[in-house]
Amino acid sequence: MPTASIRYAGHLRTEATHVASGNTILTDAPLDNHGRGEAFSPTDLVSAALGSCMMTIMGIVAERHGLNLTGTTFDVTKHMAAAPRRISQIDVQFRLPAALDAKQRTLLENAARTCPVALSLNPEIRQEVQFDYSL
Repeated sequence: MPTASIRYAGHLRTEATHVASGNTILTDAPLDNHGRGEAFSPTDLVSAALGSCMMTIMGIVAERHGLNLTGTTFDVTKHMAAAPRRISQIDVQFRLPAALDAKQRTLLENAARTCPVALSLNPEIRQEVQFDYSL
């Protein structure tokens, strides 16, 4: 069974449906590449997927070790290169609970950096990941 079924809606927009759940995601080409910029661009989704994957794997590790990550937030910033147009760098900045000790922090940071998306991206894409323990 496919993971997603995608339909081109015209005007540089796609609608992707997650087959198992029926959830949908729209994409638009970005403003700087002939699009309307009214939804995630495909490269925005790649960047968001990196942060979401990192957080998911940290969540799995946290549950396994009885750690509470409630309230953790993160921002993702994508940097594009030209000729060829591609993602050159993705910055992920996590804000996690201050109560985590040094051993727990190391465990979570290693989990984030070894998530499946991080390991799947082309090594030419720089992944700058910061962990702020101030929540």
